[in-house]
Amino acid sequence: MHIQIVLNIALRLSRLLFARGVTPSIVADHDFEARDAEVVIAGAALLHCVGMSIHRIDHEAYSLFLTADKLGGLLEGVYEEPTRSIVIAETMHAIISHRSKGAPFTIEGSILRVADALDMARGRSRVPFEAGHTNIHSLSAYAIEEVRIAAGEDKAVRVEIEMSNSAGIFQVDEGLGTKLRGTPLEQHIEVVARISAEHEQRLVPIFRL
Repeated sequence: MHIQIVLNIALRLSRLLFARGVTPSIVADHDFEARDAEVVIAGAALLHCVGMSIHRIDHEAYSLFLTADKLGGLLEGVYEEPTRSIVIAETMHAIISHRSKGAPFTIEGSILRVADALDMARGRSRVPFEAGHTNIHSLSAYAIEEVRIAAGEDKAVRVEIEMSNSAGIFQVDEGLGTKLRGTPLEQHIEVVARISAEHEQRLVPIFRL
């Protein structure tokens, strides 16, 4: 489910950004076309978490090892060399960019990084939270009701996040904010988080260590 959500978000972001004149790095650096950037973004979204099959810790690096030999075969017949090698390299950069200190230097890598962070709605945390695994991560994710991504006015993209409780701010700032800040997309994406209900939802009556 996470892979499908990230893929959809990444393609949504890319089309909004490109429509507002943000140039994909593979276009600016290699004179490719926007559709090639979408191949990079989609490939990275589909493969960025395959390393989870080995371990959650450092899964981003494991994802590179597992996909390095696969990408060439997947792109065979679509691209000829040396074009294929460029697409592979850009895709692998996007994959590794979603780690905690990924520091992407391409638009495509930044899109994957931000899309991964935007998979934050309540459904992702419902099972661990309702199973009693209560910590700031599950609590803040549970407080996120909805994430809406649309064309912005002052910036290319506006992300609106509905929260049921102020705990969601941790997810927005520490999760999304950390992955957006310092990337080439920071100047193009506006994030607004709010609680629309008159009263905040009480998520936990008591917390014990």
